[in-house]
Amino acid sequence: QVQLVESGGDLVQPGGSLRLSCATSGFTLGYYAIGWFRQAPGKEREGVSCIDPNNDTIYYVDSVKGRFSISRDNAKKMVYLQMNSLKPEDTAVYYCATDLGIRCPIMVPSMRYWGKGTLVVVSS
Repeated sequence: QVQLVESGGDLVQPGGSLRLSCATSGFTLGYYAIGWFRQAPGKEREGVSCIDPNNDTIYYVDSVKGRFSISRDNAKKMVYLQMNSLKPEDTAVYYCATDLGIRCPIMVPSMRYWGKGTLVVVSS
């Protein structure tokens, strides 16, 4: 069974950093693209970042460019999102998700498998 489990969410002050992790199982991570998404209170879920199997295509939503960095460790079956210079508007539940496709970008409606999310709160 495909499983995705996020961790690393926390309360952090504006300007701080967090590293989110997504532990994957039930499929060979190295064959597929995978992404990070987020949903803030009262807002629609949006794509944040995506990485393809060969790291050839990496996508970031404009609001996080220059601040967030996605990476993967296929041997460890892990995906990461390094978040720097955090802003209050980054507050959201963050999810990793995949459609078991091989290309980025990956979009919310097409995702077949989701984790349960990890909460990031950016506040002073």
